[in-house]
Amino acid sequence: MHPPTEHAPDPPRIPYAPRMAIVALTALAPATWGTTYVVTTELLPPGHPLFAGMLRALPGGLLALAITRVLPRGDWWWKAAVLGALNIGALYPLLFVAAERLPGGVAATLGATQPLMVAGLAVALLHDRPTAWRLTWGVLGVLGVGLVVLGPQARLDAAGIVAGLGGTATMAAGIVLTKRWGLPTGVGPLPLTGWQLTAGGLLLLPLTVALEGAPPRIDAGAVGGYLWLGSVGGLIASTLWFRGVGRLPVGASAPLVLLSPLVAAAIGIALGESLSPLQTFGFTLALAALLAAQLNAPNPAGRVVRDRPPEARTRDQTRDDRIREGRT
Repeated sequence: MHPPTEHAPDPPRIPYAPRMAIVALTALAPATWGTTYVVTTELLPPGHPLFAGMLRALPGGLLALAITRVLPRGDWWWKAAVLGALNIGALYPLLFVAAERLPGGVAATLGATQPLMVAGLAVALLHDRPTAWRLTWGVLGVLGVGLVVLGPQARLDAAGIVAGLGGTATMAAGIVLTKRWGLPTGVGPLPLTGWQLTAGGLLLLPLTVALEGAPPRIDAGAVGGYLWLGSVGGLIASTLWFRGVGRLPVGASAPLVLLSPLVAAAIGIALGESLSPLQTFGFTLALAALLAAQLNAPNPAGRVVRDRPPEARTRDQTRDDRIREGRT
């Protein structure tokens, strides 16, 4: 006999309108993250990715803990530490390194590969086999983003590419593990976000001191950039993201990250840039890939999956089987 897996059976289906509301709120997170490149390059002092990542995580995490006054219990101490290391402690500095060492287009294209990474990890950890539809649109999404943001002047920096792929991989792993573990009973998205931001920020704090030394000189623009990334781009966006990841199937949540490079491109247009016909086609293709993932994804849960003991999940599954068979 195979032991039961840690994730719970899929909850009941929910109506279309609430499902789209969950998708829309979750999409606000990657849309907000699309501002990271312009804020990093235009406002933050260069050469301090660990400091930027730490300030983006730790203050917001401590604020969330102060608001909720909820600490992890049991095995959620190490689970929160793992998720914090993946989603925050490793992801943030890697993203800042990629933003500093690569053109925005290259970094964005690397990030667009995340749905494909999530699909591969979901096979191993969630036993969720991606359909040909999902894989096809995942590839087309990367192609669309590449057409929008890559140009002939794009330079390839080895360290930047490793950082970009590493950040994408850590976030993909964080998505899949968040879906596998769900939420502990009685805990909402804000405490979970606070745990992760705090764990990731504490991980970055000694590394920042050891590797980067004294903080950089911070002017008024940098203060505004750090505040934006730590509040809207950190605590608020991460709470919306983890809430959505807990409710949506991975096939629906992962492709939403395509919004980040598309928002970055839209910011460029607002600043005076223009799109060629090929870039316009790529923009449309990436949006089509994002929408196709939502249309083809299974109906998401009507409630957040909670962490439960195997015996409780077995009892619930037996009850559900009896209901489906018409027995009480």
